[in-house]
Order: sequence, then C-alpha cells, then structure tokens
Amino acid sequence: MEMASSDVNIVKSEADVILELCTVIESLSKAAIDRDDVFKVGLSGGSLVKFLSEGLPNIDTDWSKWRLFFCDERVVPTDSADSTYGEYKNKLIGTVPLTEDQFIKIDPDLSAEAAAKDYIQKMAVWFPPDSLPRFHLLLLGMGPDGHTCSLFPNHRLLDETSVWVAPVTDSPKPPPSRITLTFPVVNNAECCVFAVAGAAKADMVKRILKDREETLPASRVQPSNGKLIWIMDKAAASKM
Repeated sequence: MEMASSDVNIVKSEADVILELCTVIESLSKAAIDRDDVFKVGLSGGSLVKFLSEGLPNIDTDWSKWRLFFCDERVVPTDSADSTYGEYKNKLIGTVPLTEDQFIKIDPDLSAEAAAKDYIQKMAVWFPPDSLPRFHLLLLGMGPDGHTCSLFPNHRLLDETSVWVAPVTDSPKPPPSRITLTFPVVNNAECCVFAVAGAAKADMVKRILKDREETLPASRVQPSNGKLIWIMDKAAASKM
C-alpha cells in the first residue's frame, strides 16, 4: 500500500494542539459551507471531546450549517459514560450554538448489527445515493494500540471493502458492542485529522509516522483523494 503524504504539525503544548486543530476546523468549515452550504464532520471520542469543547467556542463559523456524525460509537444508552454522543452533548452543546438535531446519532436500543444498518440509512440522507460518502472532515483518534475509529489491530473489519458502517461485537476494549466507519469511507474523506498530545502517544506516533508500520489501523488512514493532517505536541512527537 502506497502511503499518502501527510502534513505533520508539531507544536509546543496541548493548548497549541487545540489551537491548531480548531484553526484547521474553522478554515475547512468555511470552505465547505461556501461551496456546499453544509459542513459534514465525523467525530471521535477520547481526548478529542476535551480538545473540541475547549477550542471550538473560539472559532468563527456558521454553526447552523454543521452536521455532526460519529466515526464510531458505542452501542450504549446516551446517558452512559461510554456514549461518545453523550460526552459531546454534555461538554459541547451549550458552549457552542449546536443543537441535538445537528448530530446524526445511532439508535442505542438496537443490536450492533441493526444499529450499523440504521446508521447507514441515517447517513444516506446526507450523501449522494450511488457513491461512497465523502465527509468534509473526519476527526480521528489514535489509541495506544494504534486503533482508530473502532478498527482494531488484526481485526477482520480492517479488510472490509463495501459496507459504510460496520458492527463490532467483540471490541478488545470495553464496551464490546459498537459501530464504526470502515476504511473505504474513512479514506474517501476530503480531510482526515489526527490530533494527539502527551508522551503516552509518542511510541505509537513513531511506529506510524517514522517506522510506517502498515499493519496498524491508524497507519491505514490514507485518503485517496484528500488530505491527511497530524497535529501533535512536542511530547507526542518526542520519539520521531
């Protein structure tokens, strides 16, 4: 697999990661809204919730044009601590003028398999019917094992080629039941961004960006006709 070139931005601190990330988001949102009258962005959980809830209140954008999807989601009740949407609802709605209706959410009462199929139908409203969804932006996380979305190392879903959203019932990380975007959709995005901070990420950053370990899920984020941006602080980049 040919690895796409990525923009790697190394900044001083976590606060600078947040600033740089939100500068990128502001710019992409304006371009998307000018062109398409909508900004379609995929969210991940983990540290991104903190980065976005701290940084997004400072950007200039037309919030009413945003539509927020999930790169992956845990099939748990919205009020569960494990719900990524629940986290954004608690930490982002109210700090920026987004409404719950702007989030395209899973149905947590379904099985993972049914939730994945239902989510494809919900996404299909926002994308042309006969082609892969093309997000303006996917905000991706990277786990300590190199997973991204809910695409885990050595998992059969790494080889999924047709389904947009797949169920996961055997996640090595709890909770076991999830849905996730698949690589065909991830790599069809106009822009994918990883924002990472802290020395705990340094080893995996090195394995992906320096050693180019192609088996790691995060290494397989290679937009076929888009941009890949990494934003990290000096601690995360310390083994580069």
